[in-house]
Amino acid sequence: MTPDYWTQATQELAGRDRVMKGLVQRFDDIALKSRGDAFSTLVRSIVGQQISVKAAESVWQKVLKAIPDITPHTIHDAEDNVLRACGLSLRKISYLQDLSRHFREGLLNVSTWESVDDEALIAQLVRIKGIGRWTAEMFLIFHMLRPDVLPLDDIGLQRAISQHYFDSRSVDRKVMRELAKRWQPWRSVATWYLWRSLDPLPVEY
Repeated sequence: MTPDYWTQATQELAGRDRVMKGLVQRFDDIALKSRGDAFSTLVRSIVGQQISVKAAESVWQKVLKAIPDITPHTIHDAEDNVLRACGLSLRKISYLQDLSRHFREGLLNVSTWESVDDEALIAQLVRIKGIGRWTAEMFLIFHMLRPDVLPLDDIGLQRAISQHYFDSRSVDRKVMRELAKRWQPWRSVATWYLWRSLDPLPVEY
C-alpha cells in the first residue's frame, strides 16, 4: 500500500528543494509501501538492528524459511537454537520474545495507533525491550506510513544529508533538524528519497 499523500508530498518537496527535485525525478518509479502487518514489521526491524541492509535481508530470509508464518505465537514458540541458526543473537531473540509477549498479552493499545500522534506512539513502542527510538521511527515510517518522521539517529540519513547539502562534511542533529524544516510536513518522504540516493533498492520493514 502506497500512501495517499505521496504525489502531493513529492510535488511539494520538489518545488521547494533542489536536491529533492533531482531525487524525485531520479526515482519516480518507486514509492514507500507498507506491508500491512504490525508484528512482522517490528520483528523485521529488530532483526535489522546494528547490521547492514544486506546482512539483515539475509537473516530475514532465513527466519522466513524457518518460520514461514510470522506471528506472536510462532515466534514465542520457536526454539532458541532455530532462531540462532538463522543468525540471530541471544539478545535479539530475547527482544523478539518480549515483543511476542506484548502482542500475546494485549499490552499494546493497537486500536489507538491510528489516532495517536507520533510521539505518543513512539512512547508506547519503546516500552518493549529492544525497541528504541530509531526502531519505533522505522515502524512509523514503514508500517504506519506517517508522513513527517525525521529519524535523526539514522546513519544513512546523516550520510545522505552530509553528501547532498554539506559537501560531505559531518552534520549534527541540530543542523539536520534545521535543514529538515523545509521538508515539513513530509520529512518521512524526504528521508526515504535521501535513503534512495545511497541505495536505489528500497529498504523494507
